[in-house]
Amino acid sequence: MDTTGILDEALQRLHGSGPERLGRLTNHAPMAVEALSARGQAGTVHRWLDLYARKLEEFPSRVEPVTATNWRAALGDPRRAADWIDHFEREIADRPWRDVLAQWWPRLLPGMYGGSTHPLIRVGHAVRTLLAGEGTAPRLAELAHGLGYWAARHHPIADLAPLPGTGTGGADAALDAVPPLTERHGTFPDRLGRVASLPVWAAAAAVADPDEARLRLVELVRAATHRYATHGHGEEILLVHAATAPNAVLRTLPALPPALWAPSLRAAWTASAAVTAMYAPDTPVVYTPPGTFTADEVFERARAHGDEHVIKLTDTALDVGDGAALAAALRSVELNEPLR
Repeated sequence: MDTTGILDEALQRLHGSGPERLGRLTNHAPMAVEALSARGQAGTVHRWLDLYARKLEEFPSRVEPVTATNWRAALGDPRRAADWIDHFEREIADRPWRDVLAQWWPRLLPGMYGGSTHPLIRVGHAVRTLLAGEGTAPRLAELAHGLGYWAARHHPIADLAPLPGTGTGGADAALDAVPPLTERHGTFPDRLGRVASLPVWAAAAAVADPDEARLRLVELVRAATHRYATHGHGEEILLVHAATAPNAVLRTLPALPPALWAPSLRAAWTASAAVTAMYAPDTPVVYTPPGTFTADEVFERARAHGDEHVIKLTDTALDVGDGAALAAALRSVELNEPLR
């Protein structure tokens, strides 16, 4: 983890910007600079930010404070992003950040699908930083920004019908069993509203033991990451989140009470499977990487490419750590447009 202070400088630089741009696209910079710092590339952070700066917008206007009595009415209102961020900054200033996270995680988890899962992913990056090092003011503020963005974009989905006979195999088989949407057009929320049923792989109530939930979540992250190599061409950006969203949950588990691990698995599975249903292609491809590379070499390729989704998927691939995951990261370098 970065001990140079560069990550803190970058976060301070970013906290004057809003969590979105153009009213619907996510500001990925806080997540990307955390990944760069965590992977030993802190020295490249400010140069990367200089390239990304054109995508940043000013911090949004405030409406009215979020309080203990009115928060339910403000939940899921994107106009209230600044109010929510202010609220969590106050909460984290008054109490240990783990206590705030434990209180709000079960409230926010049902709405992790809002903002195309980006708010959750931002929280996962913030928590990793806090677990790895000192809880500096910029890092605590980053958690407040992530939680505030999540609350503002909170978007639950209706109960999904379980697909019978799909709860006994591994995560790979479960993702293969996800039925694709017949109408694959429209925005992320549009498509999400058309997802009606998913395999029951991690939705079964029997998955209640915290340790089993964690192991299944590890398995899901691995399977979704591997799958990008063969399916990422279906939608090179959105399919990244089938892996990075559950990995954000996995990174957060150590900061949560074990009683929250099983419901976290179920929500992460629903998000990963829903993204698969919405964007996976009908036909996978056989992908052959352009050579053999170490993990550091793969991350250097992602850093040089610069696209925020490539950086984040490669960061997740390094968490998985095997050759198939590194191949998926190299595939993302090929499929996505570089940051210029």
